[in-house]
Amino acid sequence: MDLKETVIALSEIHGASGSETAAAELALEMLCRYCPEAEIINGNVIGKFGTHKEGLPNLVLDAHIDQIGMIVTHITDEGFIKIGNLGGIDRRLLSAQQVVIHGTREIRGVICSIPPHLSNGESKVLSFDDIAVDTGASKSELEKIVSPGDSVTFDVKCRSLLGERITGGALDDRSGVAAILYALELLKDRETAYNVTVVFSSQEELGERGAKIGAYSLAPDVVVAVDVSFAYADGEDRKKCGLLGKGAMIGIAPALSGEVSDGLICAAQSAGLPYQIEVMNGMTSTNADQYSVSRCGAKVCTLSVPLRNMHTPVEVIDLLDVRNTAKILAEFIGRQS
Repeated sequence: MDLKETVIALSEIHGASGSETAAAELALEMLCRYCPEAEIINGNVIGKFGTHKEGLPNLVLDAHIDQIGMIVTHITDEGFIKIGNLGGIDRRLLSAQQVVIHGTREIRGVICSIPPHLSNGESKVLSFDDIAVDTGASKSELEKIVSPGDSVTFDVKCRSLLGERITGGALDDRSGVAAILYALELLKDRETAYNVTVVFSSQEELGERGAKIGAYSLAPDVVVAVDVSFAYADGEDRKKCGLLGKGAMIGIAPALSGEVSDGLICAAQSAGLPYQIEVMNGMTSTNADQYSVSRCGAKVCTLSVPLRNMHTPVEVIDLLDVRNTAKILAEFIGRQS
């Protein structure tokens, strides 16, 4: 498995919350190499890994397949497309961004920007009421291609930075999806201490909706939610961030299982793998929160890839962290001799 190639392919396929079909189908194709009977169920990609044996605890590996995006609300008489947000988009960066509208066919557009010459020197963060997309087409032309409810995503490709770092969009949480796939690659010839099921869940950015469905239907005993978390960048609070290239971030929080957190730490230590501790003082704002309280609850922990510039078209990760996330998962899940 080429990890970089996998991350880039997943990152560049569109799948805004509620419109994840293309991303889910690509992830399904990748997952079927390890879970041949995997399928898409109610928007979630779900597959059982290996032979499930009676008496072993049931473990779910979860990463969300959706990405932040936008949705078409209407088309103005002048031919501009008005949009709303899908998830927590940073509105400070929207002006002059390039986007793709996923209508009956994909079309490109740009978010309108008022030139500084006409703004009286004023600068403000735009609300979505202020934002419009310019495609160059008239209203009548657009109505043949675009409908209210169509999704909109940033028009962005991954780019390599120095070392093993890459930048792009939707690395939250396609890097988590890639980490799980790489863990399965590492585990494919090993016995496991769990019955493993993989869930690439939908609509995390809209309230962890796919995880809620998956948690209820699967009722797992143990869950590792593989997501991203904040990597330090200039000007941020170092105490609230991990570091790029220094390993996966293992969660510790009241909402998480100390037993699973300790198990992941021990797995990393026994294999000599780098890791970082992420302390949260309540809920995690990840899919872990849904699994921990579904039905009778599950023992849950987060394992996160450090990521800079979250919820932007220029997210940055280090592939070394993705690789080490997968290795910790494999050590945690693999049966020890």
